[in-house]
Amino acid sequence: MSNEILQVPAIRDGKGLRAVIVASTFNVKYTDALVENCRRELALLAPELDITVVRVPGAFEIPMIVNRELRNTEKPHVIIALGVIIRGSTAHADLIGEAVTRELLHASCRELTPVIHEVLLLESEKQARERCCGENLNRGREAARTAVSMLTITHQRPSPR
Repeated sequence: MSNEILQVPAIRDGKGLRAVIVASTFNVKYTDALVENCRRELALLAPELDITVVRVPGAFEIPMIVNRELRNTEKPHVIIALGVIIRGSTAHADLIGEAVTRELLHASCRELTPVIHEVLLLESEKQARERCCGENLNRGREAARTAVSMLTITHQRPSPR
């Protein structure tokens, strides 16, 4: 077995590839910022990528729509899950975060389609502002970059030797 690192060229424009962003509307000012930053970054990195946005009420509803999209006859090449869960005084947020994470991983592995998980479990609105609206640590942009990296890995093959 070789220890070589496989070098895969980046996708050029996203033409012929389809992405679905599934985003909650709960904590809307933050999820709207995630969606906008993600779309803007995708437009820069893969300008011809076909993007559909599906909005759901909360983070708990994201996995159901992800699974629906993965069973669609026009199955997307990548799905980006975006949401914001802010912890309160009960374990509810942790339970939602765990359930969403588990199901997104399961869906991605079962369907062999990248599902980019940026359903954020945060301590406060300050953290939400920093991660959703900030310039330095922006999870919407990071989700787009990860999606394009995964599209590159899963939809292009290196030249044969």
